[in-house]
Amino acid sequence: MVPPLVTVPIALVHGMLSGIQLRGEVADTYLTGADIATELLHQANARVTAEQYIALFRLMIVRRNDEALGFLSRPLRRGSLALVAREGIAAPTLDAAMRRMARTFTLLQDDVVLKPVRNASEAGIQLRLCKPTEVYPEFLHKLILRVCWRLLAWLVDARLPATAFDFAVERPDHFDNYTKVFPAPLRFASARSALWFEGNHLTKTVRRDEESLRKFLAASPGNVILPRREEGVTGAVRSQLQLMLPRWGDLGAVASNLFMSASTLQRRLASEKTTFQLLKDELRRDVAITRLNSSTVSFAALADELGFADGAAFQRAFKNWTGSAPGVYRRGNLSIASR
Repeated sequence: MVPPLVTVPIALVHGMLSGIQLRGEVADTYLTGADIATELLHQANARVTAEQYIALFRLMIVRRNDEALGFLSRPLRRGSLALVAREGIAAPTLDAAMRRMARTFTLLQDDVVLKPVRNASEAGIQLRLCKPTEVYPEFLHKLILRVCWRLLAWLVDARLPATAFDFAVERPDHFDNYTKVFPAPLRFASARSALWFEGNHLTKTVRRDEESLRKFLAASPGNVILPRREEGVTGAVRSQLQLMLPRWGDLGAVASNLFMSASTLQRRLASEKTTFQLLKDELRRDVAITRLNSSTVSFAALADELGFADGAAFQRAFKNWTGSAPGVYRRGNLSIASR
């Protein structure tokens, strides 16, 4: 199976940096270390590669010795996530694991209490901020809920479908970015941030040990912070297009590969609020960003690779997709557009 090609919207980069910026730290050195051009922060539609996003996350943790990225009043020292996870794998069930991990996390810092909660049919984890007068950027809520959800699902070696995510922040302008990360109904302006799932999952057996924990941590943060894979027909179309590279399949070819008619495929995509052309352009955008960051391919060659008539047409499309000329995306911000 070909790994999905992923790029990350610049709004998530802003969010990741918001903790240190609130404390007066300059972000430029972190961006440079992750090979992210600082100019991209000023383009609302800019994107970075998954590798750059992960590199930024790791760099911030290592340089600050802080797995909370500056969001909390004192650093969450490296190894804290591993310590919380070890409490989980020592528990017999998901219910017990949640309580043990919540207690340990609360002991490690002074700002957030994690509390296991239940209602009539659901269970979950709720965040309580201990210092109401402190300013906590919205990304802190996203980061903690995402890490908790992925960790709980990993503990029971299964999917853990969320039923809802609550956020104690107002609905942001970049709401679409939330939907790429949290695959369940989103409720904003809630009294507490929380994640919810069906209560019957609480009795599931914890199926992890120290060896699997080492593998999980080695694969982090990619398996924790990256946007989720597209699912449904949208995900199937994107996968087919990627498998067909370097040949760009048309609607009929992709539909045939998915054992349906072109009209049925169009209808199914419309029900998921997208179109074939939009998915094709999004993949072309992601291929372009990745290639620009990982090679010295000329714009003319990249235009041909992406199915454009010439380099000028590609550069117009790229600026329309991202708000920037493709030269800004060269690795190390080397603008060699004249090649």
